[in-house]
This record gives sequence, structure tokens and C-alpha cells, in this order.
Amino acid sequence: MKRVMKRMIGVVALLGSLMATGQTKINEQRMQQDIEVAENILGTLMRQQLGRRNFFPVEVNGNYVAGYGVTFRLPQGGPFNMMMLKSMDEPNIVNISGSDGSYSYSFSNKSKSEEKVECVGCEREKAEIEKERTLQRVKSPRAMKISGDSVSATLEKRLIEVAKNFLTDYGDVISQLKPDERIVITNRSEEFGGDFNFRWPGSGESRRRLISAEAKRDDIAQLKQGKITRDQFMSRLKIVNTEASEKLDPDLEVLSSMFSRLYREDLSKTYYSQGEVTYERLKDFGVIYYMRVYSGIQGDDERWAMPTIAMSNVSTPERDKKVKELYPKFESELKENLIEYGRTLRSLNDSEQLVFNVKLTKCTGCGIPTSIELSVNSLVLKDYSSGKATKEASISKVNVKKVGDQ
Repeated sequence: MKRVMKRMIGVVALLGSLMATGQTKINEQRMQQDIEVAENILGTLMRQQLGRRNFFPVEVNGNYVAGYGVTFRLPQGGPFNMMMLKSMDEPNIVNISGSDGSYSYSFSNKSKSEEKVECVGCEREKAEIEKERTLQRVKSPRAMKISGDSVSATLEKRLIEVAKNFLTDYGDVISQLKPDERIVITNRSEEFGGDFNFRWPGSGESRRRLISAEAKRDDIAQLKQGKITRDQFMSRLKIVNTEASEKLDPDLEVLSSMFSRLYREDLSKTYYSQGEVTYERLKDFGVIYYMRVYSGIQGDDERWAMPTIAMSNVSTPERDKKVKELYPKFESELKENLIEYGRTLRSLNDSEQLVFNVKLTKCTGCGIPTSIELSVNSLVLKDYSSGKATKEASISKVNVKKVGDQ
């Protein structure tokens, strides 16, 4: 009887486990629907913050990564800034000039009816009066010079305000997130090469800035249930607003050269990189390295050569199979290298991060990510370097964020 009871208890426990697993499975269609609704809300809040409802479509892109959460990316910088400037001030721009990275505008707030010259049958007089008015507007003391940086600073404050309001009032729109997953709103795009805030060459924006606001799903739930106040929720938000540093740190340069060499085709046993691994030092945030990796070279006969595994004359299906097989090893070795060589860094503060953003080789239908972002706190690297932590323990603290699905 006892054996029968134990078996029954075991079956009930197994069924409960299976039911729990089914309940936590993400409904992908619903998740995409929630993300699209949230994108629309963010775009609306941004337009309202800028003081005009339908002046310009604000494109917001959201993406869910299991185990991490949802990231929303808003555009900022360059042409976007210039368009936002006109919407914020509502001027009639009559003169624009600028060649030194800044822009000079002459504004007139007169309506079209006020500008109209009432003089029937006197076209010459009207033309002279209009010419004089135009000259006065150009010379007007109300004309002002606005740099790209000053416009960016205004938009940065508004973007953060929008992010805070969204997370506080509408964060629960993303209904399927797990308690430890998060919602992140940032000005970083998915474009590769470090151009993560849509800068416009020649716009006068001398330094890029990274902005993000982040809230955990559990905090959002507690706010909605009345367990914490709005002010308490705001205090838990993780806000990053930092600019790139122009300071040259030798240890950052050395780490760049290390990874450039490690991932050449003659040393790597998985994917390989060509050219230099570039980086960006962000004040009070850390350093982000950018790397693009490949798996092979396609010839004119559409056959592949894969130098890291000494294979040639490979068909596309064979190449894709190998790419898929190599991915787990590539990710594992990259995490290990991040710890092993990242411990040489000395210029990062304890609260700063080492981040590697890697654009992966193309492989349609392979099921590997489009890119991955590995990050680790500087203190983890220092503990490993000083012998306070083992390599295995340090590697376990590397966060991996996967973006896209090929």
C-alpha cells in the first residue's frame, strides 16, 4: 500500500511539474502582439513629450530575449534631432546655414496672414516690402545658433522622462515576462560597428551618449498590486546616461589587439574575425568591444572554404551544418576568453562593465542568433586576477544576451 501511495504521489508531482512547465511557456504570438502595442505606446508618449501629436513617425523597435526580457530602441541624434527641434519650438524657419558642425536658424513666429501684404495692384511695392521683411528676419536678434549637442541634451532628458513614464504606467502591457526578466528602453540600435545612437556625420555631436532605463518585471508587478509606491518604484529603476570618453587607455588598446589576434583564422577553431576589434569607452559605464565573425569564404562556384576547421570545397548545406555545430563551442570559448584576457584590464572601476558585442556569421535557417552581447562586471575580473575566484566561478557570472534568430 505504501508503495502504491508513493507511486501515486510521484505521478501527481510529475503532472504538476508538467502543468507548471506548460504555464510558463511563452506564447510567441501574444508576446509579439504585446511588444507591438508597447511600441505604439512609446511612440505616442515620445510625440506628446515633444509637444506635437502627428508631426513625425517615431520608429520604436522591440525585441524579446528569453531569460533577459524586452528591449525597446528609440532613435536619437542627427536628422532626428533637427526634425525634433522644429517640432519643439514651432518656429517658421526662414534661413538655415552651417558648415562647422553647428546650425544657425532665423525664426519668424508670424502667421501667414500676418506676413501677407495687402496692396491691390502694386506688385512692385509688395515685392520690395517682402524683400525687406526677409532681410529683417535674417538679421533679427532672435536668430540663434544651436549645436547638435545642445539639441541632443534636450532630447536625452525627454527620452528618459518618456522611459520612466512608460515603465511606471504601461510596463505591465508586456504580460508574459518572468519576475526576474526586465524591460529596457534605450537609444542603442542593433546596427553594428558602434553606431548605436544614430549619429549623423557632420552634425556637431562630438561624443556619443548611451541612455537606457530598465525595470524588472517583479517591480512592475509590485507597483500594480500596490505593494510599493510610485516613488519607491522610481527609485528602483536603473538609469544610465553617460557619454563616450576620448581618453586613451593602453590596457583597452592591448585587449583589442589580443582579441584581434585570438580570432584570426589561423588561431581560432570556430569562427574568425577580420580586421581590428574596435571599442568604445563610456564614462561611468565601462567599455564595449565590437567584433564581427565569419565562418568561411564562398567561391565563384558557390562552394565554401572554412579555414578554421581546414575544410574546402564545401557545399552550402554542409557549411550551414558546420556553422550550427560550431556555435556552442564559439560562445563557450568567447566567455572563457572574456575572463582569461579581460582580467588584464586595469582602467575600469569596480562598478563598470566589460562588454563584447559580436555580430555572427550569416547562416539562414541555422537557428543561431544574429548577434550576441557578453558582459561581465569589472569586479569579477579583478577577483579572478587576484585569485579570489576560480575561472569556472567567474565564467558563470558572464551574462549572455542573444539578439535575433537566423
